[in-house]
Amino acid sequence: MTDVPDQTLADATAVLHSALSGDGAAVVGTFDAVVDRSGLAGAYTVAWTLAATMVGDPPPGACALDFPGIDDAGYDTRWVARFVSAYANHDADTGEALFGAAVADGQLPDCLLTLAGSTVATLRSRAG
Repeated sequence: MTDVPDQTLADATAVLHSALSGDGAAVVGTFDAVVDRSGLAGAYTVAWTLAATMVGDPPPGACALDFPGIDDAGYDTRWVARFVSAYANHDADTGEALFGAAVADGQLPDCLLTLAGSTVATLRSRAG
């Protein structure tokens, strides 16, 4: 992901700091502040930045990600797996569709909270 605006990076950093400290309310609060300031498009951009943080720069072409047990997982976990897969496959259209579906289903806060937690878990696994 290139050319990420400073505000998006600051928002993504705030989300990650809150998730690292286990403060789910602050994670959701940061996303709420982004929506208040920039609408759902701003929250989508922050979420896409978190996916980029998890995956890094995927190679061109199709990527296959392994998510064992995903069919038995909850809505938010399945959403994160699909959203991250969309990022890894350079498929912004699918990412946007997933984001819109989560909004329509009333699941976006839970999905974003799970995305933040998954990003933190990925960063921790890389560090250790």
